Amino acid sequence: MNWRRYLWPAIGLAAVVFSLWLLWHELRGISLDDVWDGIVAIPTRGWVLAALSSVVAYASLAGYDHIALLHIGKKVSWLFVTFSSFTTYALSHNIGGSVFSGAVIRYRAYGTKGLTGQDVGILVAICWITFVLSTLFVSGIVLVLEPEIIDRFSGAPHHGLAIAAGLAMLILVAAYAFGSWLHLKPLRIGSFQLHYPALPIVVRQLLIGPIELLAATAIIFFALPVSGNPGYFVVLGVFLVSFSIAQISHAPGGLGVFEVVFLAGLSHMDPVGVLAALLVFRLFYLIIPLLIALCVVLFFEHSQYSRSQN
Repeated sequence: MNWRRYLWPAIGLAAVVFSLWLLWHELRGISLDDVWDGIVAIPTRGWVLAALSSVVAYASLAGYDHIALLHIGKKVSWLFVTFSSFTTYALSHNIGGSVFSGAVIRYRAYGTKGLTGQDVGILVAICWITFVLSTLFVSGIVLVLEPEIIDRFSGAPHHGLAIAAGLAMLILVAAYAFGSWLHLKPLRIGSFQLHYPALPIVVRQLLIGPIELLAATAIIFFALPVSGNPGYFVVLGVFLVSFSIAQISHAPGGLGVFEVVFLAGLSHMDPVGVLAALLVFRLFYLIIPLLIALCVVLFFEHSQYSRSQN
């Protein structure tokens, strides 16, 4: 038995169990009726805007794949790429370990369009870089303009440290763009080569990636109650911290981890309203996309089977 194969799933499961315990401890005084009342209290306008935000978020995620295919010089129909990207992220967000699970799903889809394993590897790497680059870029801006964000998690003011961290993130992003302008040599790992994206590709990464993060945050923001709402910019900062920790934890769907961190970041608000907004986020960003993605996979596999029989 290769224990390394089970290491990250075990870590993810442990993160879920521990986070759910913390979540239960935090919300033990809240009943299901309270949560339902919080959901019902969300106005129709909030539901509609949250739903539209999820559409924008997944449309932006499709842009990740379009950027990567443009980088490797492969032409695949726009519709196929959009459905492949949607299915990949809808499944990998729920499964956990999005880089690895996403690679498997993409290989199955793009392999039917003539892409090799190395092509898919580069595509996954560019998508991952786009996410990390966008997170650094948006987080850097938030920390520089709203350094009080760090106080929500540390319990003590560290404004100077927050601004310094934000500037460091923005410098990293600028260095990445500068490296593109310099036409740096490709990264080689054995026979695998990852060429530095051209400057137009980098520009697209810095446009599409942040839009996805802004739209995903908007799902929660529009579902939050007005009372005690600190504003979109603060919610964005809390979302970036929560989503990043959930991704690092490898917990399937960030279950429990995302909620615990988010509730800590908005501890001044009514936890019922925050939890209701987080459930709306899970509905529009995880559950509904998962159900649609499963239908897409069944249709795809059925069409592939039918072709193989002809």
